[in-house]
Amino acid sequence: MSDTFTVHRSTSIDAPLANIYRHIVDLHRMGEWSPWEEIDPAMEKTYSGAESGVTARYEWNGNRKVGRGSLEITDAKENERVEMALEFLKPFKASNTTSFALQPRGDATTVTWSMTGRNTLMTRVIGIFKSMDAMVGPDFERGLAKLKSLVEARS
Repeated sequence: MSDTFTVHRSTSIDAPLANIYRHIVDLHRMGEWSPWEEIDPAMEKTYSGAESGVTARYEWNGNRKVGRGSLEITDAKENERVEMALEFLKPFKASNTTSFALQPRGDATTVTWSMTGRNTLMTRVIGIFKSMDAMVGPDFERGLAKLKSLVEARS
């Protein structure tokens, strides 16, 4: 097993880059399309740092399926990409990097959601039964589908 893992999923969204970027770079809007919001609608959320963009920070504390952690935007290039530091505290500790890349394709935009991280002892044990791609990939697919539906309806 490799020391690192990468999970990524892409979708095509029929909307201008700026409309999509706006929903990714503003963590307050993430609740509108995040696949984890539906798992625990009662999770506690707090925001700090910038209103959107670099240093915008989102912390959550939810049920055992959602856990506890934080997400902070570490880099952003308007209408191109957003990079975030993702920290899980529960159900187990992990530090990962999440990114969104936006690529124009005619009147549509290809959005790619990626996550990379180190294979810790916990992820190696879990990996015996189910890969990170199999665990997280379907969540990314649901989130991208919700983002697509949301943005296309508003464009």
